[in-house]
Amino acid sequence: MLVPCAAAMAEPSAIYLLRHGEKMSENGDPDLTPQGRARAQHVSILLHRVGITHIFSTPTNRTRQTAEPLAQKTGLTVQVYDPRNPKALVEKVKGLSGAVLVVGHSNTLPELVRLFGGAPGADIGDKEYDRLYQLTPGAGGVNTVLFTTP
Repeated sequence: MLVPCAAAMAEPSAIYLLRHGEKMSENGDPDLTPQGRARAQHVSILLHRVGITHIFSTPTNRTRQTAEPLAQKTGLTVQVYDPRNPKALVEKVKGLSGAVLVVGHSNTLPELVRLFGGAPGADIGDKEYDRLYQLTPGAGGVNTVLFTTP
């Protein structure tokens, strides 16, 4: 009798995808505004009991600052990914178990949602910071739930 490899059986229980919070400016690598920091705290409260096992962020200040409150609550390290190579992130996440958070950007999240098998809906507007995707794998494919954050 063959026993399947554990890595082949691994699959996240849920994938949460979030755009970074409000940023200080449109130039360079800005930090979050006070409102963006408050949003990051709200997200950490929302997600800290769902069993997040891995947190991924692009290398920008605003995405790392959005992920950090949850990382502090869970004791996890924020892992940096390259937003220019979304397929590498998707392959890595698909090999994990538990719930995963990915923090990205308005112009990269819809493609990530599609690559994970979800339905991204309308494009994310430049001033839209409250969209939180929950993707859950099931027998019929990936179920997409769209939440908004305070």
